[in-house]
Amino acid sequence: MTGPAAGAIVFDFDGVLADTERLHLAAFQDVFTSRGWRLDEATYFSRYLGFDDRGLVAEFARDLGVAIVPGDLDAVVRAKSRRFAERLAAGNAMYPAAAACVRRLGARYQLAIASGARRSEIISILDAAGLTPAFRAIVGADDVPRGKPAPDSYGLAAHRLGVEPAQAVAVEDSRWGLQSARAAGLRAIGITTSYPASELAPADAIIASLDELTTSLVEAVLKLPFAMDSDI
Repeated sequence: MTGPAAGAIVFDFDGVLADTERLHLAAFQDVFTSRGWRLDEATYFSRYLGFDDRGLVAEFARDLGVAIVPGDLDAVVRAKSRRFAERLAAGNAMYPAAAACVRRLGARYQLAIASGARRSEIISILDAAGLTPAFRAIVGADDVPRGKPAPDSYGLAAHRLGVEPAQAVAVEDSRWGLQSARAAGLRAIGITTSYPASELAPADAIIASLDELTTSLVEAVLKLPFAMDSDI
C-alpha cells in the first residue's frame, strides 16, 4: 500500500470477483439429480443464492420436505465441492475487471474476502489469477459457524484486518450478503451482476461493474452516516 489505509474493503467472492454462480448451480444440480431432486436456475437465484453450501442443502431439504441427517448433509456438500472443482478446472473464473479493481484498491486499502464459498475454492481461484497475496484476510464458509445473512463472516473479516466494522465497506451482489454486512456494522456497495438494483436496497451505493468501484466512491460511502436497517 502507498500509505496508511483510511478504511478497508471486504469483497464477497462469487458474483462479485468471480463469475462462478452458475458453476455452483451446475454442481448442485449434478449431485441433486442423482438423488431425484430438481433445482432450476430461477429458483436457485431467487431462493438460495445467499446461502453457503451447508445452508443451501439444509434449506433445500426443508423446502422439499425431506429429512437429512448431518452425516448425509456433509456427504452432499463434499460431493458438490468435487463437482464444482471439476467444472472450475476448465478455466479462469474471475470477472475480466476483477484483477485491475483489486490492484487499484489494494494500493489504498486493506482488502479482505467474506464469502459463502469454501475457503479452499476461493484460494484456488485466486491462486490461478495471481491475486491471493492482495488479500490480508480470506473468510470462507468453513471459517464461521453461521453463513450469510448472519453477520459472522463480515465480522470475522473486519477482526482479522484489525479494523472496526464502521471503517470497512462491503461489496456484495445479493440482498442476503448486504444484510450480512450491515448487520456486522459495515457500510455496503451493491453490484448488479446477479440481481437488479431494485433488489439491492440495503446498499449505500449501487454499481453495475467493478470498473465503477473507485477510491472516490469508497471514500464517499465511508463518510455516510451508518443507520442499521429495520429489517435486519
